[in-house]
Amino acid sequence: MAENPTRSLSDLKDLARALPSEPKAEPQATPKIDAKGRAYATGRRKESVARVWVKPGAGRISVNGRELEVYFARPVLRMVITQPFAVANRVNQFDVVCTVEGGGLSGQAGAVRHGISRAMVAFDPALRPSLKSGGFLRRDARQVERKKYGLAKARRSFQFSKR
Repeated sequence: MAENPTRSLSDLKDLARALPSEPKAEPQATPKIDAKGRAYATGRRKESVARVWVKPGAGRISVNGRELEVYFARPVLRMVITQPFAVANRVNQFDVVCTVEGGGLSGQAGAVRHGISRAMVAFDPALRPSLKSGGFLRRDARQVERKKYGLAKARRSFQFSKR
């Protein structure tokens, strides 16, 4: 005959304390909006750093005082920057003003995308799950590998010639 491990009410009380309670719902984060109605965030990629301000508007994007089409002439870079709006179903609902410095155009486009995603979450925390599942909130940590002594580049060696 199997023995019952609980012998008294105090054993039941201890057992109730040991059981995990229901998971508590995480409180909804509050938006971080300044006095001008903007949300701010910093985005980074490679050597580039972008400071991004997002506010409700008609979908205009300004980079270093120039329009998006002028600063990022390649369509691929413009597509990279507008991806967070498409994923969050907020196309043409936000105006973006950003300053970006360092690195090349590809790294700057990635930094602006990262900054826009973080600023949208600061403006509306309900957008976080969709942007996080798309991978837009994670900083791409890949960096250029350093050049090694005795090599032409990081891994490329000089051309060998027998004569």
